[in-house]
Amino acid sequence: MLYAVLFALAGASALVAAMLPRVVDRLPVNLPMTFLAGGVLLGLVPGLPAVRPMEHEAVTAHVTEIVVIISLMGAGLALDRPVGWRRWASTWRLILVAMPLTIALVALAGSALAGLPVAAAVLLGAALAPTDPVLASDVQVGEPADEEATEDEVRFALTSEAGLNDGAAFPVVHLAVVLATAGATAGALGGWALEDLLLRTVVGVAVGLGVGKLLGAMFFRSALPSLRLADDVEGFTALAVTFLAYGLAELLHGYGFLAVFVAACAIRSAERSHGAHRVAHRFVEQVERMLTSWLLLLLGAALADGLLSALTWQLAAVGVLLVLVIRPAVGYVSLLGTRGGPRERSVIAAYGVRGVGSLFYLSWALGEGRFPADRLWAAVGFTVALSVLVHGASAAPVVRHLDVRRRRKARSGDLGEIAGTHV
Repeated sequence: MLYAVLFALAGASALVAAMLPRVVDRLPVNLPMTFLAGGVLLGLVPGLPAVRPMEHEAVTAHVTEIVVIISLMGAGLALDRPVGWRRWASTWRLILVAMPLTIALVALAGSALAGLPVAAAVLLGAALAPTDPVLASDVQVGEPADEEATEDEVRFALTSEAGLNDGAAFPVVHLAVVLATAGATAGALGGWALEDLLLRTVVGVAVGLGVGKLLGAMFFRSALPSLRLADDVEGFTALAVTFLAYGLAELLHGYGFLAVFVAACAIRSAERSHGAHRVAHRFVEQVERMLTSWLLLLLGAALADGLLSALTWQLAAVGVLLVLVIRPAVGYVSLLGTRGGPRERSVIAAYGVRGVGSLFYLSWALGEGRFPADRLWAAVGFTVALSVLVHGASAAPVVRHLDVRRRRKARSGDLGEIAGTHV
C-alpha cells in the first residue's frame, strides 16, 4: 500500500506542477510555495514514513545535486546575452563582491549571534550565500530568444548569478570542511587555496568550455549530417550534455556545477539564434519542474517531521538577517555603477532566492566533516522556507511592476523621438 501511495503522490504532484503555473499566474503564489506547503501537510499525515534528510545525507546530496545541475543547464541555455566583462558586469559584481560579503556576514552572525563554531559558521555562510537557479523562476529569464538584447537587467543578473555562484561557493564549502577536519594550519589552508580554490575552479571552467565548444560545433556545424543533432533536435540531448560535462569535471577533480553552466553557455554561443536551444530549454525546464515539485514535497514533509527541532531564535535570526538585510544591502552596494536604475538594483539585490543548492552543500559537507548537523539543518531549512515564502509571495508582482514601468518608459521614449522629428 505504501508504494502505491507514493506512486500516486508522485503522479499527482507532477500533474499539479504542470497545471499550477496557469492557475496562479496572477496570484502572489508560485510552485515552490505551493509544494512546500503541500509537503508540510503530507508530513502531518499519520502512517507515511518520516522524511529526515540528516539521517540520509548521501541520498539527499545526490538528489539535490541532480536537480541543481539540470537547472544550471536550463539557466545557461536561456541566457541571450553573450558572455563579456562589460555585458556581464552585474554578474561579476554579484559573484566577486556580493557573495563573499554575504558569506562573511552570515558566518559572523552565525558565530556571534548563534554561537556556532567557526567551521560550522563558515559552512552556514557558504551554504546560504548562493542564489538558487531552481526556485527563482519568477525572477529569471524566459526561454531562449533569437536576439541578444531581449533580456532586462533584473532577470539577466539574477539568472546569470544563479548559474555561476553555485560553483563559486564550493571552494568555501571545502574551506569549512578543512577547518573542521584539519584546523586553520598553514599547510591545510595552503592546500585548500591551491587545490580547492584554484585548481578545481580552473578544471571546471576548462571542462565546461571544452565540452560546450566541441558539442556545439558537432551539433550545429558537423560535416557529417548524422552528427548535426540540431537539425533534428531532441530535448533530452540537453540532459546528455549536462551529465557528460558534470561527470567529466568531477572525474578530473573540478567543479561540476561550473562545468555544466559554462558548457550550456558555450553551446548557446555556438549558434545563438537556432531553434534547437528552445527545444532543449523547454525539455530541461519540464524535467526541472517535475523534480523540483517532488523535492519540495520532501522538504515540506521534513519540516513537519522535525527538521526544525533544533531551531533557536538566534539561528532563525541569522536566516531573517540574510533574507531581509544582508543580501539586499550587500547586493545593492555591489551593483552601484552598473546598468539599471535604483529600482532595478534594489530588486536584484533583494531577490537572491535560497533553495536547493543550499540543501546540497549542507548535506555534502556533513558527509565530509564533523559539524553540529541538527543546528545547521534547522538553520538552513528555516532560511530556505523563509526565502520561498517571502520571495515567492512578492517576486511576481514586483517584477510585473518593473515590466510595466519599463514599457511605459519605452513608449514615452518612442513618442519623444517621434515628436522630435516633427520639430
